[in-house]
Amino acid sequence: MRFILGVTGASGVIYATRTAMHLKRLGHHVTALVTPPGRGVVAYEGQDELFDYVDEAPDVKNFFAECASGSADYAGMVVVPCSMGTIGRIAGGTSDNLLIRAADVCLKERRPLIVVPRETPYNLIHLDNMTRLTRQGGIVIPASPHFYDHPKTIEELVDTVVAKILMHLGAMRDAADIVKPWKGISIPKAAKQKTPSVKHLAKVRAKKK
Repeated sequence: MRFILGVTGASGVIYATRTAMHLKRLGHHVTALVTPPGRGVVAYEGQDELFDYVDEAPDVKNFFAECASGSADYAGMVVVPCSMGTIGRIAGGTSDNLLIRAADVCLKERRPLIVVPRETPYNLIHLDNMTRLTRQGGIVIPASPHFYDHPKTIEELVDTVVAKILMHLGAMRDAADIVKPWKGISIPKAAKQKTPSVKHLAKVRAKKK
């Protein structure tokens, strides 16, 4: 399948690099749309390896590129990392560069469109724009890694988010190909202990005095 990978000026380009790497490993075609600020962050964060995993990287000013049309055979798109400004422009349908246009095409063609914000905390404008985009059919996957499978490296931590991205794109069927899925465990002993009552805590404090 063919996928579009958008990269903006938000920090955390390792998420894009790992996404592109796994897409290629799974045999998919990757078209990268990298904004000028995105290219700056790629260089600053030492993630030039990203371009080793893409098949093409059209200029984001080129509206004649294949991915600008809904007739082009793309299975979906992810913008990772996605700046809040980009989310706002996608939600507003501005199509002021090829990345925003390609995202707009995915929405109108009812193809998966995923945005991965890394911003924190969110203000009301951010939340409103993410809500608008979700109502329009987009999927917001924050760059919030999980820890329950005890990742040992930055790459393993990042891949917990990448697995979510690929599953929602339809690029792979089983997240276990990248991360260990949660299988459930027995309740830890500490979690079974009763929470101390307010009266008990008051007694403990009184003794300390």
